[in-house]
Amino acid sequence: MSNGLILAIDQGTTNTKALAFDAEGQVVASAAVSMAVSYPQPGWAEQSATAIWQAVRTVIADVVARVGPDLDALAISNQRETIVVWDSRTGEPIAPAILWQCRRSAPACAAIRAAGHGELIESRTGLGIDPLFPAAKLAWVLDNVSGARDAAAAGHLRAGTIDAWLLWNLTGGEHATDHSNASRTQLFNTEALAWDAELARIFDVPLSLMPRVRPSDSAFGAAAAGVSALAAGTPIHAMIGDSHAALFGHGVREPGTVKATYGTGTSLMTLTSGRIMSRSGLSSTIAWSTSAGVAYALEGNISVSGQAVAFMGSLLGIPDPAAVAALAATVPDSNGVTFVPALVGLGAPYWDPDARGSISGLALGTTPAHLARAAVEAIAFQVADVFSAMEADLGQPLGRLSADGGAARNDMLLQFQADLIDRPVLRGELPEVSAAGAALLAASGLGRNTTRPKGREDQFIPQMSQAARQAALSGWLAGVGRVLQRDQIT
Repeated sequence: MSNGLILAIDQGTTNTKALAFDAEGQVVASAAVSMAVSYPQPGWAEQSATAIWQAVRTVIADVVARVGPDLDALAISNQRETIVVWDSRTGEPIAPAILWQCRRSAPACAAIRAAGHGELIESRTGLGIDPLFPAAKLAWVLDNVSGARDAAAAGHLRAGTIDAWLLWNLTGGEHATDHSNASRTQLFNTEALAWDAELARIFDVPLSLMPRVRPSDSAFGAAAAGVSALAAGTPIHAMIGDSHAALFGHGVREPGTVKATYGTGTSLMTLTSGRIMSRSGLSSTIAWSTSAGVAYALEGNISVSGQAVAFMGSLLGIPDPAAVAALAATVPDSNGVTFVPALVGLGAPYWDPDARGSISGLALGTTPAHLARAAVEAIAFQVADVFSAMEADLGQPLGRLSADGGAARNDMLLQFQADLIDRPVLRGELPEVSAAGAALLAASGLGRNTTRPKGREDQFIPQMSQAARQAALSGWLAGVGRVLQRDQIT
C-alpha cells in the first residue's frame, strides 16, 4: 500500500540528495552524498556519469530504508547543461559527464560564432553561444571518443542531460527529458517546442541521439525491478532543471519576483508573460511546462559564486568555506579589495569565456579577512549585475528577490545583497527548494495540491545609503572592466 510520499532527487554538482515529502509538503526523511569533480586540463570540468547514478541509488536506498519502498512517485531535479553520452546496448557511458562549467568546447563555440550563426541560434533557443551549453560539448564527445560517430550513425548511442541519464537507468531504458532541460541544450527550438534540424547541422550533432521531450510534470516512466531500492512500477512523475525547480518551489507563478539559487554558481530566474529575447546579456528559457502550457522565463547564469569563497579559502589555507565566511564577517567591508571571480570566464551578463579572475585594491592594510570579505561580496555583486539586466529587459522594476541555496544561509551576504539591489531579499525556511519544486510538480502530475507550505521567512531590508551603494557598485564595475579590457588586450 502506498504511503502517500513523493521522493524528490536533487542531483547537483557537489551533492546528490533525496528528500521524501508527505502530502502536506513537509520533509519526512532525507539523505545526501557529496560528489567529486575532476579538472583534467585547465578549463575542463567533468564527473563520472556512473558515480552520479550510483550516488542516486545510494540516497534512494537510504531514504527508502526509513520510509519504505511504496512511494507515490519519484521526482527529479538536476544540475543543468551537463551532458552524458552512453551506449544503448550496454548502458555504459562512453565518456565522463561533461559539466556545465567545462570550457573545452570554447574553440568550437568561437568558430560557430565567427561563421555568423549567433543570431539564428539565439533567435531559436534564447541562448547566446557559450561553452556552458551542451550542444558543442556533445559534438566534442563525438569527435574525440574513438568510434563515437560511427556508433551514433549505427543508432547505438544515446545522449542527454542528467535527468535523461537518470531516467534511463531508473526505468531500464526510457529515453526522455522535459522542456526545461531541453531548452538548455542549444539544440531545442523554444518557440516550436521541438529539436531543431538546422541547429543540429550547425553543431554537427545527430538528433537521433536526443531524448523525447515532454511536459515537466509528465509520467516519464516507471522504476524497473532491481535497479534501485524503489518498488518496481514506482512512477517517475516529474523532471525539471534545478534552477527551474527552485523557482517553482518558491511558489512563483507570475512575473515580478526574481529567484536566486546561490550554489557553486548562481542562477537568477524570473517569469515572463511570454517568450522574449534579452537585449541585456541574459538567456530566454523555458521555466517549466504542464498540461496548462509552457511558462517562459529570463535567466542569468553566474559561473562561479559560492565556489569563489571556497577558492579564496584555498588561497588563504582555510579549507572550510563556512570558516571563510565567518572570517569575512569580522570586518565591516573589504577595505577597497575587489575580487572578480572569473575563474572559468564570466557568465551573464558579460559572456566572456576567456576572462580570468582578478584581485585588485590590495594595500599594506589588507588582511585575510578583507580578502574573505571580497570573496563573499563578489557573489552579491554578480547577482546585482544580473538583477539590473533583468529590470532593463523587462522595462520595469522587480519587487524582490527570493534566495535559496547553500550560500543563502549567510546573513551577511543576503543583507549586502539587499543593499546592492535596493530591494528586499527573502529567504524561506526550507533550504532544499529545488527538491521541493520537483516534488510539487510531481504532485501536480498526480492531480494533487501544488501550493508550497508556508514556513518562517527571513527578510533582509536595504539599509545602505544611495551614495554608498553607488560607490560600491562603481568599484565593482571598474574591477570587471579591468578584467574584460585585459582579455581584449591579450
